[in-house]
Amino acid sequence: MARFIFVTGGVVSSLGKGLSSASLSYLLQSRGYKVRLRKLDPYLNVDPGTMSPFQHGEVFVTDDGAETDLDLGHYERFSGVSAKKSDNITTGKIYNDVLKKERKGNYLGKTVQVIPHITDRIKEFIKNESSKEDFVICEIGGIVGDIESLPFVEAIRQFANDIGKKNALFIHLTLVPYLKSSDEIKTKPTQHSVKELRSIGIQPDIIICRSERSIPLEHRRKISLFCNVDIKNVIETVDVRTIYEAPISFFKEKLDIQVLNYFKLRSKKPVNLTPWKKITKIILQTKRQINIAIIGKYVELKDAYKSLDEALTHGGIENNVKVNLVRIDSERLKISEIKSKLNNISGVLIPGGFGKRGTNGKIEAIKYARKNKIPFLGICYGMQMAIIEFARNKLNLKKATSSEFDKKGLHIIGLINEWTKDGKKIIGTKTDLGGTMRLGSYDAKLKENSMIKKIYNKNLIKERHRHRYEVNIAYKEIFEKNGMSFSGLSPDGKLPEIIELKNHPWFIGVQFHPEFKSRPLSPHPLFSSFIKASKNHK
Repeated sequence: MARFIFVTGGVVSSLGKGLSSASLSYLLQSRGYKVRLRKLDPYLNVDPGTMSPFQHGEVFVTDDGAETDLDLGHYERFSGVSAKKSDNITTGKIYNDVLKKERKGNYLGKTVQVIPHITDRIKEFIKNESSKEDFVICEIGGIVGDIESLPFVEAIRQFANDIGKKNALFIHLTLVPYLKSSDEIKTKPTQHSVKELRSIGIQPDIIICRSERSIPLEHRRKISLFCNVDIKNVIETVDVRTIYEAPISFFKEKLDIQVLNYFKLRSKKPVNLTPWKKITKIILQTKRQINIAIIGKYVELKDAYKSLDEALTHGGIENNVKVNLVRIDSERLKISEIKSKLNNISGVLIPGGFGKRGTNGKIEAIKYARKNKIPFLGICYGMQMAIIEFARNKLNLKKATSSEFDKKGLHIIGLINEWTKDGKKIIGTKTDLGGTMRLGSYDAKLKENSMIKKIYNKNLIKERHRHRYEVNIAYKEIFEKNGMSFSGLSPDGKLPEIIELKNHPWFIGVQFHPEFKSRPLSPHPLFSSFIKASKNHK
């Protein structure tokens, strides 16, 4: 039977529950145990797919086509285990499931209530597909005290009673702030947060204290005393210089040992932190640096391109170079500024996105990179912008555009409402936006003697998609006659997946999102190649 670890947060959000859960997962895996990570989000959206990146940050996509919270990206990058649809759920999805059953009469006329119907559905989600795991780590989104998270907290309280307290562990992550004016570290916010948690029936077994400074022993004793937690289980996590130091930090604090001690388990093998130490050393000590420009609409919010940022860092690790990310707002990018803004740039990347805003800035930046032989990577929407730029400026198709943002003109990119996957038709609609895109893992067949074939060293690849619009295959011939190769296609040859320029040192566009599959211990080959080309760019 699996042991369940529930991670809650207090005081403020964005303390790093996802990173803490992911680090703990790696340590337990390294000790010989099988771990599954899950996220329970308290918002009423069914999934984050229709939410603006400014609201929620990046939407992470799984192989099986789920649009999920960005923390699942942390889970995958640290644990190496691919997430599934069954690893992320929201209040909206829970209520949606329960209300569908109510409409069908499944509750036999009973009054449908938060307890037991909502909490029972949450418990079903927690336990689902867990029989083969040694540990299931469930992170509860938001913070204790939020109205939205109350059903989840109540559900995990019940769940611990259902399976027996010896099989469930509660970890509470809080902020221990340092006040510069009084030169003091304050434990009171943690005490109040734990008091709030205890008032709704949960006594934390381990408290992780996030602080910008090391917490003195006397303060940890105070937390131990007032929060009713053993001093050994008051774990500090001081701000790290890079997130890849987190497993090392938690190992030093013996977080994984305390978890195993709680469950009366022994380590099956020693923890191997060598890969993380090597990565940390490269990130922090490498002197060679390059600047990569990310030109997009959501650059003001760092979390909007979280997986992308990490994938570029992974490419830097592979090439022993530090990657500096230069974020450029495509909406504010003027043609007259492009040369100066890209003057010290070694590579240009246009990420995914939606809508017309910022398209002109992206197209002009692509034109500059193409003409000046700057390494270029276009991802999803970025590839489509590269197609439009080439059509307008090289093929002289001045009205070339996408039906996504211009109903007139020459639609070399258009909405395709029907795709085939595994013998089943997936139908999108014009009325619903959520869940109607081409989502999840799809195959792409690579062209012989192409750059992309050399990068992957495979004939067939599987990558994750998240988009509604496709490049029109009807224009393939005219593009290829003028130097742009469609070097990756769907197996049936109908959907362009990859483009590359023949007379350019490194110019590639991909319809999928390779960043979702890049991990620090195994960087994605596309990002490794892009950073290598950028490193060699003069």
